[in-house]
Amino acid sequence: MPPERDISNVLRNVFANADKRIIVASFASHVHRIQQILDAAHEYGRRVAFVGRSMVRNMGIARDLGYLKVPPGLVVDVKALDDLPDDEVVLVCTGSQGEPMAALSRMANRDHQIRIVQGDTVILASSLIPGNENAVYRVINGLTRWGANVVHKGNAKVHVSGHASAGELLYFYNICKPKNLMPVHGEWRHLRANAELGVLTGVPPQNIVIAEDGVVVDLVDGRAKIVGKVQAGYVYVDGLSVGDVTETSLKDRRILGDEGIISVFVVVDSSTGKITGGPHIQARGSGIDDARFADVVPRIQEVLEKSAQDGVVEPHQLQQLVRRTLGKWVSDHYRRRPMILPVVVEV
Repeated sequence: MPPERDISNVLRNVFANADKRIIVASFASHVHRIQQILDAAHEYGRRVAFVGRSMVRNMGIARDLGYLKVPPGLVVDVKALDDLPDDEVVLVCTGSQGEPMAALSRMANRDHQIRIVQGDTVILASSLIPGNENAVYRVINGLTRWGANVVHKGNAKVHVSGHASAGELLYFYNICKPKNLMPVHGEWRHLRANAELGVLTGVPPQNIVIAEDGVVVDLVDGRAKIVGKVQAGYVYVDGLSVGDVTETSLKDRRILGDEGIISVFVVVDSSTGKITGGPHIQARGSGIDDARFADVVPRIQEVLEKSAQDGVVEPHQLQQLVRRTLGKWVSDHYRRRPMILPVVVEV
């Protein structure tokens, strides 16, 4: 694995050949990488501005704690960049993994105060996390569309992995000689492989804990072990409500967004179950013209009349009959599955 010090020379080469602004996207927690950016900017006479709340906050904390060495006058407010020539500007932002609300993604979508222009250089100082490929390439395409020169790990050594390889883990375990081991980060195959390395270095198998999110691990009498589990997972934020949105609500929203909704209104006699009004059908977002529902109205009437003859008068049962009848017709004719909202009113 290449060492971190190899990155500095590559960054300096990019800075030396950039004619206009340089925009660097990195993890807001990667202080060492940001330090390398600051060093290169200082060497080539550029000013640096941090963009994005997490980047500004983290770098402020790192600077206060002494982990980030910033030469006087190097870091300025982003608003001060308007008064500087393009070849003296460096922007450091988040969004190296294509996060939709991050600064870089918004720049690529022309949804940010900073506008990408012809000749800008964008550096993605990160590895491509598996699963983020489409999002990252979408950002790269957007930046390239506006004329930016995009430098990333695929075409330049601007990042090396921060995760230890198997050899480095063995070296670490042999030095520390842990009595207990709990591998963290990664998928199950990574955790298992990490645990096997621990066994090879002398950690007792019974003292190795592989825990998922929410698992409670106690360390008692020098032994780590799983003792329980608490509820842990995604917390959905919807406007001012936090945690109130359920998986069922999200499923309904996905159906509404993808397929639309069809409402059916029917009035029936409470004693006989016979239709006294409707069915009236309206669609929103389904892509089906309301006039086409004239073909299915006789079918719904037929089903309801038959149910009345069988003595079925309970509104909920009638609603289910209407939903199944209309749903099958939509599926047969349009191969779609919109949300169907039947309303049966008794009089």
